[in-house]
Amino acid sequence: MTDGRSLDLSVVVPAYNEERRLRPTLEAIRDHLHSSQLAWELIVVDDGSGDATADIAREAAARDPRIRLVAAEHNRGKGHALRLGVAASRGARVLLTDADLATPVAELDRLTKELDGAEASAAIGSRAHPEADIAVHQSRVREWLGRMGNRLIRAVAVPGIHDTQCGFKLFDGDKARAAFADARLDGWGIDVEILQYFRRHGWAVAEVPVRWSHQEGSKVGPADYGRVLLELARLKARAASRTNLTLLTLFLLSSVLLYKNLWTDLGSGYLADSGQDQNQWEWFFAVTADNVAHLRDPLFTTLQNYPDGVNLMGNTPMLGLSVPLAPVTLALGPTVTWALVLTLGLTATAYAWFRLFAKWVTRDPWAAGLGGAFAAFAPPMISHANAHPNFCVLFMIPLIVDRVLRLCAPAADVRRDGVLLGLFTAYQIFLGEEVLLLASLGILLFALSYALARRDVLRTAWRPLAQGVGVALLVFLPLVAYPLTWQFFGTQSYHSVLHGDSAGNSPLSFLRFSGRALLGDESTADKLALNRTEQNAFYGWPLIALAFAITVRLWRHALVKALAVTAVAAAVLSLGQKIRIPYTDVVLPGPWRALAHRPLFESVIEGRVAMICAPALGALLALAVGRLVATGRSEREPSGAAGRGAVGLLSVGRVNRAVGLVAVAVALLPIVPTPLPVDERAPVPAFLADGLWRTYVKPGESVVTVPVPDPAAADALHWQVRAGLGFPLPGGYFNGPWGPDRIGIYGASPRWTSNLLRDVRYGAPVPDIGDAWRAQARADLAYWKAGVVVLPPQDNEDALYRTVSKLLAREGRRVGGVWIWDVGR
Repeated sequence: MTDGRSLDLSVVVPAYNEERRLRPTLEAIRDHLHSSQLAWELIVVDDGSGDATADIAREAAARDPRIRLVAAEHNRGKGHALRLGVAASRGARVLLTDADLATPVAELDRLTKELDGAEASAAIGSRAHPEADIAVHQSRVREWLGRMGNRLIRAVAVPGIHDTQCGFKLFDGDKARAAFADARLDGWGIDVEILQYFRRHGWAVAEVPVRWSHQEGSKVGPADYGRVLLELARLKARAASRTNLTLLTLFLLSSVLLYKNLWTDLGSGYLADSGQDQNQWEWFFAVTADNVAHLRDPLFTTLQNYPDGVNLMGNTPMLGLSVPLAPVTLALGPTVTWALVLTLGLTATAYAWFRLFAKWVTRDPWAAGLGGAFAAFAPPMISHANAHPNFCVLFMIPLIVDRVLRLCAPAADVRRDGVLLGLFTAYQIFLGEEVLLLASLGILLFALSYALARRDVLRTAWRPLAQGVGVALLVFLPLVAYPLTWQFFGTQSYHSVLHGDSAGNSPLSFLRFSGRALLGDESTADKLALNRTEQNAFYGWPLIALAFAITVRLWRHALVKALAVTAVAAAVLSLGQKIRIPYTDVVLPGPWRALAHRPLFESVIEGRVAMICAPALGALLALAVGRLVATGRSEREPSGAAGRGAVGLLSVGRVNRAVGLVAVAVALLPIVPTPLPVDERAPVPAFLADGLWRTYVKPGESVVTVPVPDPAAADALHWQVRAGLGFPLPGGYFNGPWGPDRIGIYGASPRWTSNLLRDVRYGAPVPDIGDAWRAQARADLAYWKAGVVVLPPQDNEDALYRTVSKLLAREGRRVGGVWIWDVGR
């Protein structure tokens, strides 16, 4: 027999219950190889068949010693069979072919020619190649599933390879044996795992058009497409390095510690600094889940602001998360969803920024991880983490930035990256539109700054970027056309939300520490912010000083210039229309005036623009720490060419490097966030919690709580959720229109009765109520289609009781811990 190491080709055929077609397949392969000048072997791998497959292979081996049988004890899948066959192979090249010969063995000549003439280590048959010859097609469903599967595989595993699953592949033998020895998948995903291994090692893979015919009796069933998806998930998990997994774990641990007080009291815990926002967000999650469960329109509801309703697309229900998490909300309640979105959202955001920085800013994963942690857990993000998940759950923003940067490369895959950019951007619309607007502003500031620093890059980048953005728009616009049309022109739409000219940051807020930072001071921070959920700067003077030092030290680099200019420009814009110079009476016009009254920007709280500084500063930190670490490694290497080549841009000695790392620690330590405090919720009134309201509220009627819920007091939303969303409420906490110009306001358009009850609740004297007041109350209750008026225990309860009794000209009744007035039809 020929020496195994002199074999030119090994052919591996995995077989499972192939007794009907294995014999002609082996004859066809042997005849083709016999006519060639190759020294070959043919290995049949019986994957635990229950028929005569192994016997047929033994008969063939008895007639020709170049044919061998490798038998598995049990059926484990194609991946396991190929692993056994390739491990037993000895050829300089290895051909893998399916037992059905859907691709004729004569197509080996094409693959051999490609491997001989190109600098490739693998030539794989492709049915997706424009020159491929498909003689017999699969069913339309199978072809559609195959195309969708290949697109998903390209997106997450092997970009650029259009057909990974064609069962006809020729490999360099040694590299194939190394790849299959490293493989772990037993199923159909083995093809992707092997190609991914080749990509990871820089071994080129060529796609070759082949003839292909669908063969009846295929072993690939509909369920196998789902198994491939599971195996892809295993591949992604395995591809993640230990460092990546460690960082992900640290990010998750940080998020859990931040919300530990909430997680330990999910039954009645309420984030103390969230104002009424936790009530609002839990209501959003509950209503979205209810809409999904009952197949109702998720863009509108009348459960608040009854009977006018709420344009949910014009608010922030984060449909991109609240819809897929609807089963969690229905099973475990909206508080669990609220905690999950915040905790896992911050974790995902930190990891997404880390991946972006690891790809574009620094090669050191720990430095990139530090930058990612800062971008996600920076003081303004933690401030919003009390109440605004749409401003702290930002995992899509780094993905969008990454696609934009990819499109700037001269060899960019414009169609693929453009499509993904369009999909990512459309999805972000359903997570938070204002964040997308701010991110776009940040990208624009960075792009302009970088283009000024690197005009050569601008000349090569603008064309693929413009083409990719055009493709993205073609994908983006059809997906969001209806939701955005409804948002801006549908029922209860509004045009803008005005916040006045005092919503900008104070210059001092950049130098102070936030109320929830390790060295923060609540009283100082409260004086410099709108409220505790809008502490949009508060980076602290040590970090600002460090960022300045990094910028000066590395100014010659275009990336540093662009990051620094972006951060400074965003900080200045965040000061608002009027910049008040601290400790003086001087007020200067701010550049935000140019944007303040532009469409979309007119609804932005300008202080939030300072959030753009977080990823910019995070990237600067990642870059600086990465340089310091790289310098440290170079000093530990032996002298000579290798040592000289590894010297980083920060040419400092060990002492200076240690000082640099200490400076980073000193700058970050004061702003490390502390666990967010939690208060106990007051119990839900038994009248609502126990369903006693059902006796008094008929279908189409509302429950009018006293006072009517508004953005300052929205506990009634929580009560409504606990009551199973069984009744609508007038008023509420949302954004809606006011007046003929449909200007956006927080809450419902005020009515005489709601204003009166609110004023009395907060200490105003009970007015002299006569017939005019009573008539107005009757009109308002009729407008609200009230079934029952409910006065729960609260401050100024006696005054409110007297007010309602006079308005309705009768005393209330005590039922279920509340006063009620039955006013239904």
